[in-house]
Amino acid sequence: MEIASTSTRRWWAVVAMSLALLAGGLDLTVLNLALPTLAESLHAKTSALQWIVASYSLVLSALLLPGGLFGDRWGRKKFLLLALVLFGGASLWCAYSTSPNELIAARAALGAGGALLVPLSLGVLPSLFSEAERPRAVSVLLGSTVVAYPLGPILGGWLLKNYWWGSVFLINLPVTLIALVAVAVLLPESRAENPPWLDVGGILLSSAGLTLLTFATIGAAWGSLKTWLEVAGGLLILVLLVFWERRVGRQEGRTPLIEIGLFRSASFSWGTILATMVSFAMFGILFTVPQYFQDVRGTDAMGSGLRLLPMILGLIIGAAAADRMVAAIGPLGPKTVVTVGFVVMAAGLFMGTAMSRTSSDTFMGVWIGLTGAGVGFSLPTSMDAALGKLSKDASGVGSGLIQAVRQTGATFGVAILGTVVANAYSSRLNLAGLPAAAADAAKKGVAGGVAVAHRTGSNKLLQNVLDAFSHGTTVMLLICGSLAVVGALMTLAFLPRQERSSGDEAKKGSAVASGASGASDRGAPGAVGI
Repeated sequence: MEIASTSTRRWWAVVAMSLALLAGGLDLTVLNLALPTLAESLHAKTSALQWIVASYSLVLSALLLPGGLFGDRWGRKKFLLLALVLFGGASLWCAYSTSPNELIAARAALGAGGALLVPLSLGVLPSLFSEAERPRAVSVLLGSTVVAYPLGPILGGWLLKNYWWGSVFLINLPVTLIALVAVAVLLPESRAENPPWLDVGGILLSSAGLTLLTFATIGAAWGSLKTWLEVAGGLLILVLLVFWERRVGRQEGRTPLIEIGLFRSASFSWGTILATMVSFAMFGILFTVPQYFQDVRGTDAMGSGLRLLPMILGLIIGAAAADRMVAAIGPLGPKTVVTVGFVVMAAGLFMGTAMSRTSSDTFMGVWIGLTGAGVGFSLPTSMDAALGKLSKDASGVGSGLIQAVRQTGATFGVAILGTVVANAYSSRLNLAGLPAAAADAAKKGVAGGVAVAHRTGSNKLLQNVLDAFSHGTTVMLLICGSLAVVGALMTLAFLPRQERSSGDEAKKGSAVASGASGASDRGAPGAVGI
């Protein structure tokens, strides 16, 4: 099934699939900029905004692991075409959604398409490239997701400034169409000769547990018995998932969705935990800070996007420097670099708690850039540490599991930290004398509060709303900074030193390179990028 090595068609196919992954990466960064606009245009309260963001990552985390298995069993090209149609159709649905609930459903469909795109794009590479050529092809494919980070805030800001909010989803359509034609024309069909067993029970239990926990934490009333029963129910389902996966793993001829045995490795367990902590904080910050810029500081979407660039640049610089530092320090390199990353991240976040509505753009850029650099130091290094002790055969499965757990952390970052901001905001509001309808609108979120203040012409209410959301943002940054300090201490205490043999250099970055072969064998998604 392999295309002739002299043909350039396969590289054009890789470029086309890279464009599709670029669209998925842009979607993550662009949407956060659009949240204030969505709050106003769709009259969405804070919990609805949380669901609009979380529905994508929730479905992504649930389907990322089994996504490649579908292609292994029934044809990778067939399911890749289905993924592209789903991603493009869901993008169109998102653009023309008329209510928060409709957009939440459309975003969930978009997440399903995105969850299939990554492992299937990697999974077709073994049928196109030799083992020697494959790392280069994987780098091209996944490099597109990295490009999305600096491009997203600029492109998203420009679109929101000049067009309606739906345009941030319509940009997915041209690249998806190009990828669809290229895949149909250029890719051969392939499937596993001995396809692995599909763990339907694992898929259902993991999806149900994560969904119930997300539902419990978004807009949670922590004094309510109902909330705690929902949390307990979600945790119970996840405990059942662990027992189910262990049972499946002991049965001959059956492959569990989650390889529980990987967590026997201290490096894998702690590397995954630390990477998830970083993702939890980062996505909570990206959910809140664009709203702070636009609703509190009064910048437009374009200005908000430009002011987020220091985080992206810091992340890229930190990741590049981390790799060299690990190599220079030796066995203690990962422990040292991840610790430094958490410390730098904490410094940036604690600095951010001192910001005010009159803080200079320079001050804002410094703390945001420091936070991004801390993420760049700690996230890829902790992921590499997690994979460092795994065999080559297990690295594809391991990288997929790390990505799924990280996406879960991102989901709960938006759910929990967004709820913290919302509760802190509403606790500071002084709505005495307002009609009930106006008070309810103000409680829904900062965009609603600003709109009520403008309608009533009350500058006092406006200042109260802005101060209340500033307070909520400060509380969120304080929690994230404290979490980073805990992360640094946990790294020092628990992350093992990484002894590197000469053969390990070839395996370095296995979260990327092994993903293609792993996707072929098990449907493991490999790396999705930072």
